[in-house]
Amino acid sequence: MAVAVLDISPLNRIRQIVLVRYILASVGALAVDMGTFLALLTAGVLPVAASAVGYAIGIAVHWILSSRKVFADQVASGGIERTRQKAMFVVSALIGLGVTTLIVGGASAAGVDPRAAKLVAIVVSFALTWLLRKRVVFR
Repeated sequence: MAVAVLDISPLNRIRQIVLVRYILASVGALAVDMGTFLALLTAGVLPVAASAVGYAIGIAVHWILSSRKVFADQVASGGIERTRQKAMFVVSALIGLGVTTLIVGGASAAGVDPRAAKLVAIVVSFALTWLLRKRVVFR
């Protein structure tokens, strides 16, 4: 009687896809971002400020995950190149933060629920930062 062996090679192939790893890292950072955002909204913080603070904390989480799990083989080893790469990561994050803040702030001012605005901002910011990080920061 032959024993079936579980072939996990498709799972290993999926894990090797940079975009999949980036999406997973983004989900982790997003959980921190949204948790902070919702907690601050509940505490009475203005939606724009809550969005900015949540995003900023998410940036730190995203760098840790991106540099260790997503683009680990493309992270500069040290010195000025590593500093430059961190700076570019922060710049990409600040661009995403600006987009997020503009979307949430503008939509809130127009009377749109800030939670709905945040969801739109997440999609736009994700696409923009993915492109910047894949093509510029970790090229």
